[in-house]
Amino acid sequence: MKQYCVRRELTRRSLLAGGAGVLLTIRQAHAENFPNGPVKIVTSVGAGAAPDIISRMVADLLTQLWGQQVIVLNQPGGAGAVAIKAVAPATADGHTLYMALASNFIALPELQKNFPVDLVRDFVPIGFVGEQPLGIAVMPALGVDTLRELIALLKSKPGEFNVAAGNRGSILHLAGEWLRSATGTKFTLLHYTGGAKALPDVFGGRIQVDIDALASMRGAIDSGQLKLLAVTTSNRIHTFPLVPTVAETLPGFRAVGWMALMAPPGTPAVVARKISDDLRKVLVSSELGKRLDELGTYVNPTTPEGLTDFIREQQQIWRPVIAETAKTIK
Repeated sequence: MKQYCVRRELTRRSLLAGGAGVLLTIRQAHAENFPNGPVKIVTSVGAGAAPDIISRMVADLLTQLWGQQVIVLNQPGGAGAVAIKAVAPATADGHTLYMALASNFIALPELQKNFPVDLVRDFVPIGFVGEQPLGIAVMPALGVDTLRELIALLKSKPGEFNVAAGNRGSILHLAGEWLRSATGTKFTLLHYTGGAKALPDVFGGRIQVDIDALASMRGAIDSGQLKLLAVTTSNRIHTFPLVPTVAETLPGFRAVGWMALMAPPGTPAVVARKISDDLRKVLVSSELGKRLDELGTYVNPTTPEGLTDFIREQQQIWRPVIAETAKTIK
């Protein structure tokens, strides 16, 4: 009887192992055949914003690599809440992805404590896409040439100026709040779903200062319609070597946007790894790297594990800033 029980247990384990092996084989086959149809990349910004532009560049190269159409869908609103809610229930087969922004990981959890989805806990990480330095720019007619001169002007006329600072709860918004707090100035922050939508108001005089990703402002800067006063990176960047950093005037100031590709909850690890490997292939291509560099966006391919570690680090860095400005960003 004892021998029978042992044989039965061994048989049961063999069947379980065999079943697991079959399941793994099926999943690997799905990964090898991925994608077998169109792929959607959802982004939380409006058309024309820097993350939208970059998402479309990545989508174009993935389309070429996969031989399947990769399309970008814009779902702005709620510091990413609208887009996240749209992607979370999607079929977890890799054919719907989310191009997450820094603010989705940093501001959203603090602004909406009861939000049902945690991007880090629930979504499946694919990979880091790139960093986006921000810039502080003004209309030439404003008559200031440096950030220090702009701060002096803002102090001399409290409450009289408007500053464009992206979606409410975005890194652009947080950068604006940080600037206001660090300088003791008073100005009105106006929010737009994309940098392109703010520019008409900047050119029309309704907005005096524009805080945006360099990728969104590059054309206006190059044409002389905007004057770039400072960049928000720790060090000066090679595309604008003569433009100082904000930190040269306000020590410790650093606000950089970034993008990361995520998959809906439950996406098989083998499929996520396939997408991650292919994402890195297109990110390191000279074609995309050159185009992104021209836009002031710096590629930073990582593994899914490296992405998770980076996100946790960024959340710790920004938490004190959000805590200080919680009343104004709600």
